[in-house]
Amino acid sequence: MAQAWHCSGLRWSADGPVLRWDGGRQSALTWGKRVAFGIVEGGVRTCVGARGNACPLGAVVPGRGTGARCEECARLDRAHSVAADTLADDPRPYRVYLAWFGPGMAKVGITAVRRGRARLLEQGAVCFTWLGSGPLMAARRTEELLRAASRVPDRIPYADKRAARAALPATREERAAEIAGLHARAVALSGWPESLAPAPFEPVDHVEMFGLAEVPAAVGEVRELVAGGAVCGELVAAAGPDLHLLTDRGVVVLDTRLLAGWGLVPAAAGREFEVPVRALKGTAAAQDGLF
Repeated sequence: MAQAWHCSGLRWSADGPVLRWDGGRQSALTWGKRVAFGIVEGGVRTCVGARGNACPLGAVVPGRGTGARCEECARLDRAHSVAADTLADDPRPYRVYLAWFGPGMAKVGITAVRRGRARLLEQGAVCFTWLGSGPLMAARRTEELLRAASRVPDRIPYADKRAARAALPATREERAAEIAGLHARAVALSGWPESLAPAPFEPVDHVEMFGLAEVPAAVGEVRELVAGGAVCGELVAAAGPDLHLLTDRGVVVLDTRLLAGWGLVPAAAGREFEVPVRALKGTAAAQDGLF
């Protein structure tokens, strides 16, 4: 039996998306690359643990969840976390950003200055602009100010982001128009923390980096992996944690967070998609039995 590999997540580098594996191995992903793997026959999805530590229970977790952690490990992983708002004493500088994922779909957020735009790539932001930078708590207060005054959310479901990619405006200017208006209204608000330095409107577009410019619209998304199943297709685009794979039935989106916790092996020649696929949110036809 082939050695099983365990995926530790998709990360974005300056050159594009990279799949990381337990043990330190990485697989660079380029457009046109064939992505093909099987899920170990008779295997189960197990908890990936928290903060570099294995799950003490070796708990089995549901196939449809994107976290791949049991309740206890999920709680430990979110402890002392900026994202979970449980870390308030980080002395490093932070940036506030406005991100856009599709028409009517913008959000505000914060990220450490040292991370550059990695957080925006990980979220699948089609375009974004910085709003300001300063200490963590000043950035957090500015984020809250925008949420309250402009009703801009700080979270958008991934299902909504995937659906929006099927109908993006054609030009950079059109894609940046919504956050341009939000940026102008934001800098005009009173109540900004004095320690947060405003940033000018300078939109950054990710359509080309994601490979979304001329790819066919996706027809479905992987619902979950299953023991003995397989995923095979040509990589035509990627955004956030999602891989857009061209199959003989059309483009299917694979959320790579579903890989964590499974033992994966090379797919045998000739295998096709053999995991449950459902229609993307907002698409007309129900395709739960697509593959």
